[in-house]
Amino acid sequence: MSRRDVPSTDPRSRADGLGWVSRALFGDDRVTLTVGGAPPVGHRAVARYAVVPSLSRARFLLPLGAPRVTAAALLAYNALRPPAVRAARAALGGLSRLGVAGPAFPTLTVALPAGVSPGDALLAERLAVELGGASLHAACGVRPPDPNHKPTLQLFDADARPRGYAKIGWNGATRALVTAEAAALRALAATSVVPGHPLTPRLLTEITWAGQVVAVVEPLPPRVRGMPVTEPPAVDALLAVARRGRPAGERRPLTGSPFLSRLVAEATRAATADPSGRAALAAVADLERRHGETCVEFGHWHGDWVPWNLGRHADRLVAWDWEHSGADVPLGFDLAHDAFQRALVLGGRPADVAARAVDTELDRYGDRLGLAPAQRRLVADAYLLELWLRTWRLADAGAGWNTALHPALLQVTAARSAGIRTYRHADER
Repeated sequence: MSRRDVPSTDPRSRADGLGWVSRALFGDDRVTLTVGGAPPVGHRAVARYAVVPSLSRARFLLPLGAPRVTAAALLAYNALRPPAVRAARAALGGLSRLGVAGPAFPTLTVALPAGVSPGDALLAERLAVELGGASLHAACGVRPPDPNHKPTLQLFDADARPRGYAKIGWNGATRALVTAEAAALRALAATSVVPGHPLTPRLLTEITWAGQVVAVVEPLPPRVRGMPVTEPPAVDALLAVARRGRPAGERRPLTGSPFLSRLVAEATRAATADPSGRAALAAVADLERRHGETCVEFGHWHGDWVPWNLGRHADRLVAWDWEHSGADVPLGFDLAHDAFQRALVLGGRPADVAARAVDTELDRYGDRLGLAPAQRRLVADAYLLELWLRTWRLADAGAGWNTALHPALLQVTAARSAGIRTYRHADER
């Protein structure tokens, strides 16, 4: 289908990824969107985007009118992407730099009525004001609608330099995640001088917009490189994240800790809201019965410490996506999460196998974290419960259940509890 054959309909009415992203970016009713046609009478065009590669298979909204920016939207941080994706982006970015890529794709025209200021109706224009007032160009990836995912604007200045990444929280689950990451980045602002702590992007601004929560995060260093999945965990960096420049904390028993109190409170809410939560509440009680007297160090964690959220720049580790960060968790949670997610996501393993990978990783590196065998068991069992409660929080906020983790994690915790009880009973006999 040629561009002249594309119907001039508003993509916000679509049920696919293009519709989802268009609704998030252009939620103001005064904005009109047309594809392949002119704006309505009385409206003026204020921005144009190439829909790449097509309306039915949209993957990018690329700004038109500034070829260098169009190219930069494809080429920035390409080294972090898989080889096949990197090659495709590099080829398209080269064509964009020459100004010949845009005409090959459908054009989305953004228009406003006369008298309406772009800064009042367009998110990208509002963010430009927030970031100092200079004109900015915005690009956006398009993916299938998912209640866990957040549309993200790449913001570039007129010289095609990255100025920030705007994450858009559009439903209960993603609004909570964007708000949590903004709070975490504010708290992490002083960690750049903490020895061994990974570099962390700064929070540039946080706003509410048309019922959405938007946080703009500083661009990563331009020469950052991805973390190889074969590289062992950076244990020293995990300790620096947990302690944030402070000396090792006092070890305290699980019973009476703020961490356990939070688990009890969240499991209680889950049990009230969903029948499966009753199993979680029982699992928390069993966790205390088995590990209540075990003393561990509590501290911060990144919350999603995995290779695809890590990189290196100038021999220093870089960590991003802090939306699950938190305090007062047993030291070792990030190591447990890294092992679990590598097995689950990279290895395609089921939850019970991923849980055994947590045990293996804690046994391999636990000594470097100061974890004795009893503490490693506490960290593993507590982490699996923490992960299920995160899964429930997202589901309760409208994101739906992660079927890889629910109900499998509850079954895993029940099986681990039964195994430990049987083992102890045999010892006692």
